Amino acid sequence: MSGATIEVRGLHKSFGDHEVLRGVDLTVPAGTVTVVLGPSGSGKSTLLRLINHLEKPARGVVSIDGELIGYRRSGDRLHELREREVLRQRTRIGFVFQNFNLFPHLTVLENLVEAPVSALGRPRAAVRELALELLGRVGLADKADEYPRRLSGGQQQRVAIARALALEPKVLLFDEPTSALDPELVGEVLDVIKDLARAGSTMVVVTHEIGFAREVADTVVFMDGGVVVEQGPPEQVLDRPEHPRTRAFLAKVL
Repeated sequence: MSGATIEVRGLHKSFGDHEVLRGVDLTVPAGTVTVVLGPSGSGKSTLLRLINHLEKPARGVVSIDGELIGYRRSGDRLHELREREVLRQRTRIGFVFQNFNLFPHLTVLENLVEAPVSALGRPRAAVRELALELLGRVGLADKADEYPRRLSGGQQQRVAIARALALEPKVLLFDEPTSALDPELVGEVLDVIKDLARAGSTMVVVTHEIGFAREVADTVVFMDGGVVVEQGPPEQVLDRPEHPRTRAFLAKVL
């Protein structure tokens, strides 16, 4: 899977009177891992949802390899794409949620096969072969015919990662992928994400796992109050933060 470059420019987003993002700029080069840290309510998850156009920005744009997400440009104006076109774009953007979001009435294998067949029109036999390969990659080849309710939380999240990979996306977004897991299950999910990072996937990971950020991230972004406060290599942001707000946050979580 070859990655793509994500460009975020001037993103603003409000819910009612609450301004969640206040002009976020971010570049994620192809094949790199960006870890986003910050307190609850800082806008991290909203940023991911805007990249995937699950939420619409009030202002600003997102592009992946130069293609605007959710819009087309005509002169100096933006026109929103139809839902069908947005869905096509989303097939290039894998999204792993904190609460798994697996279909409970489908087996593990069917969870992986459904989207590539229905959204992309790929042959079911070929998708099934890829799905079995991906389940092997996340250590769950023997669970293909199980239903999600029979799996542990860590296993369900690994299935969710494999399901995202089944679309062969250009970008992978992870929204606190371990926050709903018991502590002893966190490592098995982080190990899968580390393997993806080593394979050269473009990833944006919202997490509170500082050790993971230190080990895997090319860039660490610290957000607070809807803005990017500080960003840079992990050894800079985590070990020698320049901004007082970053230092205060890390002092509480380290």
